[in-house]
Amino acid sequence: MESAEHSVPARHETVINRRHALSLLAAPLLGQGIATRGVRPTPRGKPSGLPWASRLTDIAKQAGLTRPGVYGGVDTKKYILETIGCGVAFLDYDNDGWLDIFLLSGTRLEGTPAGATNRLYKNNRDGTFTDVTEKAGLTRTAWASAVAVADYNNDGFEDIFITCWGQNILYRNNGDGTFTDVTAQAGLLAKAPQWGSGCTWLDYDRDGNLDLVVGNYTPFDLKTAPLPGSADNCVWKGVSVNCGPRGLPHGGIALYRNNGDGTFTDVSTQSGLAKAKSSYVMTTVAADFNNDGWPDIYAACDSSPSLLFRNNHDGTFTETALESGVALNEDGREQAGMGVGLGDYNLDGQLDIFKTHFTDDTSILYRNAGDGTFFDQTVTAGLSVETRFVGWGTGIVDLDNDGYPDLFLVTGHVYPEVEKKVPAYPWKTPRVVFRNLGNGRFEELIDDAGPGVAAPHSSRGCAFGDFDNDGDLDILIMNMNEAPSLLRNDVSGDNRWLKLKLTGTKSNRSAIGARVTVQYGEKRQTQEVVSQSSFYSSSDRRLHFGLGQADKADVEIRWPNGTTEGYAGLSAGYLITIREGEGVIAREPFPVR
Repeated sequence: MESAEHSVPARHETVINRRHALSLLAAPLLGQGIATRGVRPTPRGKPSGLPWASRLTDIAKQAGLTRPGVYGGVDTKKYILETIGCGVAFLDYDNDGWLDIFLLSGTRLEGTPAGATNRLYKNNRDGTFTDVTEKAGLTRTAWASAVAVADYNNDGFEDIFITCWGQNILYRNNGDGTFTDVTAQAGLLAKAPQWGSGCTWLDYDRDGNLDLVVGNYTPFDLKTAPLPGSADNCVWKGVSVNCGPRGLPHGGIALYRNNGDGTFTDVSTQSGLAKAKSSYVMTTVAADFNNDGWPDIYAACDSSPSLLFRNNHDGTFTETALESGVALNEDGREQAGMGVGLGDYNLDGQLDIFKTHFTDDTSILYRNAGDGTFFDQTVTAGLSVETRFVGWGTGIVDLDNDGYPDLFLVTGHVYPEVEKKVPAYPWKTPRVVFRNLGNGRFEELIDDAGPGVAAPHSSRGCAFGDFDNDGDLDILIMNMNEAPSLLRNDVSGDNRWLKLKLTGTKSNRSAIGARVTVQYGEKRQTQEVVSQSSFYSSSDRRLHFGLGQADKADVEIRWPNGTTEGYAGLSAGYLITIREGEGVIAREPFPVR
């Protein structure tokens, strides 16, 4: 298949493909359950033989992260509610410069087991963590889904929003190590139970106050939910399994405007988001996809077309996913969209999208053309070699600091019952690294990436951040009915890096929506500060750039309100803190001991 970059009539072909996609939406869909189609992997090429400088090792046990993440039945899943799992977060809740950990949890249909609660762990700065959940006031048992972290009230402390089946929760950080549930007083208490899915903070109207996007997966009621084997969408590979999402009602997406006084107003209808009623919304991300300086919204959707809402600059949005090329794959088929990674994989200054899907299908890589349109590069990038796993949390992140962002994803099946009858579809599967070869192509690594990658789990959310402040990106992972994984990244060699922590003044204090472009040597890479990506998860708000052999970098920042600032010759090996309108206010060398 010819790459869009080398095909002269690429735009013409894309228009034809997207018209063709419209006709296919009405066609019979392949697969059952969460799967959307079956494809054969493309043949693998010869290994590149290039050395890989990153090694990922799971140190969760020695770090003190031993409590299992309870989520539904262990050996069987009666309802789809038990299969989706939840996200995780890296955050600095106490502003001490070290990443703490927040882990979501579910429960079980037959009753709440001991220890089933969301958990906050404080970073002890020595590679270990202390459970401070009770002290922080965060003990809560629920069917939690997603977490989005940001300072919504601009008081200097990171707050936590959680979606759930039932009622979503907003926790205000009190600044003293404790949190208060302010859901009701903020105006975010739903009138009826919902199944909240992806959520993210953004400043869609650029007024300096963070607004909130909340997805809903499907209206779900245990009293009326169909049982395994009761319909075509309740059988997979000949095995009776939980039903859905096909056959269940579609969810939707809501927008809440921050009133600047600690309360929110539902503007879903006025903004146009409420019009989207035909998808099963999962992970939501907010970023400027068409380079006009205003945040757009992308939602990965399960077994239905994904959604892209273009910001119209007047408080409204227009849904453009199909015409933009990110609703379907290049065959015009919907996929089982779970997780979303954002980043500039090909160093052209545009934010690309990597989206994970079901087994017997590929994850998908969309290249941003810079004008609001995207091209499916999955095959040409070498990613279609892998179709074995159900993908969830993911990221476009530079794991080896060579200056080329890599792809990482966690995997795990949704049907524990199937493995006994169809061994080719195990419940626990490895993580995957696609290392960036620097030429627009990737190479899959599993065993060579370290024991933390090769180890099988049924994982869901994952977050990226430098928990030990040593200059590389580590990974936090939610495992179904197991303790979490904390993959410590040990990078060998002399590749350099730069970290940037941004603080807004006129813009929102978390600088959510700020765009940073870093020039290092001949390379140029763009990232944005986002509140949620991966699968239902929040990562380190400090932006991390691998620099390869460059020892300095030039930095350009476009703040959320549209103003720009530039900084030349920033030295590698530092965390640089920049305050809007004031410049560099701190330079901290890593590693920190």
